[in-house]
Amino acid sequence: MEQNIYITKRNNILGNKIVSNFRKRFFDAYYVQNRTEALKKAIELIPMTDTVSWGGSVSVKDSGLIDYVLNNNYKVINRDTAKTKEEKFSLLRQALLCDTYIMGTNAITEDGELINVDCIGNRIGALMFGPKSVIVIVGMNKVCKNIEEAVKRARNTAAPINMQRIAENSERMTPCCKTGECHNCVSKDSICSHIVITRLCNPENRIKIILVGEPLGF
Repeated sequence: MEQNIYITKRNNILGNKIVSNFRKRFFDAYYVQNRTEALKKAIELIPMTDTVSWGGSVSVKDSGLIDYVLNNNYKVINRDTAKTKEEKFSLLRQALLCDTYIMGTNAITEDGELINVDCIGNRIGALMFGPKSVIVIVGMNKVCKNIEEAVKRARNTAAPINMQRIAENSERMTPCCKTGECHNCVSKDSICSHIVITRLCNPENRIKIILVGEPLGF
């Protein structure tokens, strides 16, 4: 369904302001109207010669970028091909040295900061150091006023929803699966081992933000 015209106008104004704030923090940042434009921009940012990998992200999957990379002769490091837990962890480690790493984010602030909660740290590890280039695809539904609200969103919205998805295909269970909100648990099944705020991009322009003017992911 097409987005309401007034929501689109508001998103355009706020989205471009946020992109400007990301650039002030040395990120390479772009605002696009929808997931089709997000896919086009991401393709422009990935040389065909790059080795590409990605973190678990509904936003990236919904943009169509994973399917595009898999179907267009890129060299990929794909953890989903692993047949054992040991092989999966080996691929996760290899991904930290890929050329381009693709990911979503749990929340962003209007001032141009990324907030991420991670389980084993492979996604935020790649965000912080390793891959030559990192592309972050994020919908306007993840925009928060400040860091406090962004952390709250990551823990009380993104994490409980992601745990519902994880629990569907495994025996992992946390309190938020039952209540839908964070309990600050120390369960062995928790996916909230690491909480990271990325406030600057260093080296400059290594992290590319594609902010999409419609909802994407959780």
